[in-house]
Amino acid sequence: MFGKRAPSGENSADEAVSDKALQVDGAANLESGIGNGKPEVICPPHTTEAHIKTRIDYHILPFVCILYLLAFLDRVNVGNARAFNLQKDLGLDPLGTQFNTVLTIFFIPYIIFEIPSNIYLKRFSPRIWLSVCCIGFGLVTMLQGFTQNYGGILATRFFLGVFECGMFPGCFYLISMWYKRDEAQKRYTLFFSSTSLAGAFGGLLASAIGKMDGIRGYSGWRWIFILEGLITLVIGVIFLFTFPSFPEEAKWLTEDERVYVKARLEADQGRNAAERKITWRDVIHVMKDYKIWLGGFMYFGMIVPAYGYAYFSPTIIQSYHYDAIQTQLRSVPPWAASFGFAMMIAALSDWNRHRFLYAVCPIFIAIAGFAILINVHDNINLQYAALFLVCLGTYSAMPIMVCWFSMNLGGHHRRAIGTAWQIGFGNIGGIIATYSFLASDAVNFYRKGYIICLAFISFAAASCIVYAVAITYENKEKEKALKDAGMSEAEKEELGDLNPEFKYML
Repeated sequence: MFGKRAPSGENSADEAVSDKALQVDGAANLESGIGNGKPEVICPPHTTEAHIKTRIDYHILPFVCILYLLAFLDRVNVGNARAFNLQKDLGLDPLGTQFNTVLTIFFIPYIIFEIPSNIYLKRFSPRIWLSVCCIGFGLVTMLQGFTQNYGGILATRFFLGVFECGMFPGCFYLISMWYKRDEAQKRYTLFFSSTSLAGAFGGLLASAIGKMDGIRGYSGWRWIFILEGLITLVIGVIFLFTFPSFPEEAKWLTEDERVYVKARLEADQGRNAAERKITWRDVIHVMKDYKIWLGGFMYFGMIVPAYGYAYFSPTIIQSYHYDAIQTQLRSVPPWAASFGFAMMIAALSDWNRHRFLYAVCPIFIAIAGFAILINVHDNINLQYAALFLVCLGTYSAMPIMVCWFSMNLGGHHRRAIGTAWQIGFGNIGGIIATYSFLASDAVNFYRKGYIICLAFISFAAASCIVYAVAITYENKEKEKALKDAGMSEAEKEELGDLNPEFKYML
């Protein structure tokens, strides 16, 4: 479906493509209203921008949403499996930390290989790299269903982290190579909210699969891993032939349309510098920017409550005296509600072309939920309602936050490295989350875990505020720098968002 990519070192070819885009429909001399002095990019006469964007939506979003839904489902279904006696069957200490270690081991390779995975994504193309990884984590998920002891489940969870490490930053990066900054938020949120759909779908699926307990001698939790892994494996094979890549490879677009799509992104974000490969020198250079660190801090603070909820909400709900099937069914509504709320927040954010307030305000909703859970222990209905607030606030703030940071990274190198760093460093919070809710804390209503989540989500809010102040200051400094001359276009393009003409979105 997709053609072979041109060698990355062919600068002249890439420049020719860019030049041609600026001459579509004889419009090379038209000036844009942005005020950056660059020629306006004109849509090919046989189509419209809206029609092209609709086609892009249909060819990109279903693939990345399905891929990340499967990745998140296979990552957190261990929480559903726990309700069906996974710990007992594998001989894990019911009051110890072995189950928490099973969750933690996933994050070790997930963090270490995040940036290398994004580098290989560019070298092998998203279609090949992400599809092979999907096949890999589907197979590993199936193998979890055949483990017999603590060592076996540890090994499979480790390799699950190896294959899943590139899913989130890889899909985010792919989306950013198709959409302008003011178009991205709804698409990013739809993609990211696949986690909410995975949570809802996972609960429904687990409630159905759990009834297979005893079939062919396998416990219900084993069937959860086997069947969900098999679904992922089959879809991964299909994606190997159908998954989309970059605009220049899209054969479902005409040549003029491919040129136009690439040129409109360059006009919005700067040329992506795809003509050369990312090097470790690029990585070091990008990491010297303090804003990159702030992006990691924002996501780090959000990951603790996000994974705390994803991994332990079935256990928390089961502590309200529901059986395994009822637990799975009652885990669905908060996830479903968070999906709808996140899409509404994203639509408002795109409509206002603003990110900061739409990232911070949902955090306060989650904070209210944690405050209730910390202080109320004798009202199950109120505690369940508080779980709604936690899920709604956390999973609607995260896509805004990640999109905001990603789309403020100009250029191919800075975006690929910065996005991978944000997700990789942020997922250290996943390790903290896995040890925040211990079985021994159940007698105290998991109050310790809620307090930890509250502290980290507050840290995320503070990091957002500092980041907003930083980019506001840098935008003002860039206005002064525009008065200075002497920088070539090539130098500006290589700088990405550090280019004086690049304005950060607040």
